[in-house]
Amino acid sequence: MKQHLLESRFTLRSNLPELIYQELWGLLLAYNLIRYKMVLMAKSLKGVFANQLSFRDASSHIIHKLTQMPIYAPGNVPKLILDIERNASQFKLEGKRERSYPRTLKVSKNRYPVAKKKKAAHLK
Repeated sequence: MKQHLLESRFTLRSNLPELIYQELWGLLLAYNLIRYKMVLMAKSLKGVFANQLSFRDASSHIIHKLTQMPIYAPGNVPKLILDIERNASQFKLEGKRERSYPRTLKVSKNRYPVAKKKKAAHLK
């Protein structure tokens, strides 16, 4: 959240614990609202789930659209909100590529636990 929503800036500016809680709750609320909008965006695409959309790209697009809202007339706001969902296809992530080497477990060379060596005492 700190990386993508706040552009890697220092997030907690408050000095009082109550205000820090308020900032954290605001950040969590913004994160959940963006994720909810991503779910709606994914529903507008057939066969796509919300986790197949890029959070970084979608969140920057949503934040950009929301910051532009004050310059538009109130009657155009619903159209702008729907415009966010229409652009959902550009945030779709590519499918994962197949592994060239399958995962395997490394075989231990020694099957028995090795006892720790006792430290030698220096005698005079």
